[in-house]
Amino acid sequence: MASPKFYIRTYGCQMNERDSQIMAGQLQQMGYERADKETSADLIIVNTCAVRGSAEEHAFGYIGQLKQLKDEKPQMRLAVAGCMSQEPGTVAWLKKHASHVDLVFGTHNLHELPKLLDEVEQHDEMVVDVWKSAGEVVEHLPSQRAEGVQAFVNIIYGCDKFCTYCIVPFTRGKERSREVAAIVEEVQSLAREGYQDITVLGQNVNSYGHDLNPAVDLGDLLQELEKIDGVRWLRYTTSHPRDFSSRLIEVIAASEKITHHVHLPVQAGSNAILKRMNRKYTREHYLDLIDQVKRAIPDVTLTTDIIVGFPGETEEDFEQTLDLVRTVRYDAAFTFLYSPREGTPAARWEGRDPVPNPVKKERLNRLMELQYQISWEANQRLIGRTELVLIEGLSKKNPNVWAGRTQSNKVVLVARDPAEDLIDRFVPVKITEAKTFYLAGQVAGKPVSDVSPRRRVELPLV
Repeated sequence: MASPKFYIRTYGCQMNERDSQIMAGQLQQMGYERADKETSADLIIVNTCAVRGSAEEHAFGYIGQLKQLKDEKPQMRLAVAGCMSQEPGTVAWLKKHASHVDLVFGTHNLHELPKLLDEVEQHDEMVVDVWKSAGEVVEHLPSQRAEGVQAFVNIIYGCDKFCTYCIVPFTRGKERSREVAAIVEEVQSLAREGYQDITVLGQNVNSYGHDLNPAVDLGDLLQELEKIDGVRWLRYTTSHPRDFSSRLIEVIAASEKITHHVHLPVQAGSNAILKRMNRKYTREHYLDLIDQVKRAIPDVTLTTDIIVGFPGETEEDFEQTLDLVRTVRYDAAFTFLYSPREGTPAARWEGRDPVPNPVKKERLNRLMELQYQISWEANQRLIGRTELVLIEGLSKKNPNVWAGRTQSNKVVLVARDPAEDLIDRFVPVKITEAKTFYLAGQVAGKPVSDVSPRRRVELPLV
């Protein structure tokens, strides 16, 4: 008898991608095999994201599209998982508009997937098991990772910050750190398997360890991880300015393995808006932190997140954001129009004090125009340098070009020699050209790693 097959569609961040790998690992233990497309699957899991409205719209649309497939294959099972499942109103919407869904569960009981699938087989109606709060961290869950040399490792779950625009504390729960020993053991195992580029994850990764006894700083953990043989690069995401410690800066500056890419979301440059956002730092505190980072790590690559059009944002507030961007000169910025999330304080303010959509879009365009110029200028300074680049695969637009990243997360396109397979290799590349969003260059030496190219098994990420 053929093994049943599963297909997972993942929306959102690296935490969701990691959750999908854990679900895949559990299914593999149950005897499932991965399907390369929905139509050949016996089980489809839609792993959803609730951070922005666009991600929800895409997920709801995809779930709706699956009704036709479910009608054609009534024995196929369809599950909805992830952050969106834990939002107010989602379950009611699914029951009303998507009765073809068999199972709804959230992030807190991910580890119970086998039990939940068994319950589905015992019921004729939608099974809903969404926990209101998280329990203890569950260790040693199976995982089906993408092959290659890159791996994600969760170190802290949840968020206690309660920014007024953000739904994450309600969907992911309170902050819960894993023990140092458990994380070290996992990374050691990954290194033995050949994973060399490790990214540690958390909603607020800098909060790691504050809830342990004794408390631990993220810098202390990274120092332990960089001792592990086989680990070449260490990354961490996502940071919060409030918890980015001087200890962490000190550890990064002294390390050859920890990335010199610092992603530090500012969200706004106006103290008035930062206060309304409940970010709990000021513009002055943020700029002082950036100054500390630049002094300690002169070659740092700085990136950020910025929300445009937060309720009550005036033209003066927005001009302060532009001024902050000119002052910091980020290598890149992820910019977003404010998207109200039901259940957050800011969603209520949106009704009373909104920024009109045309104004939001005009401000976003001005911000992007400024940032694109700064990004282009920052990349120009790298022309002529030789950078170590991890080749991740072929360029999506040109099969004659490799695509990879530097340790500081700069995208690099590399002219390809068809006779040599460089996927998953660390290769010295001389930068010959610089654009706004990427660098380009030529191979400038032999790969520094003896890791053989390996087949990649990717989870679809939207």
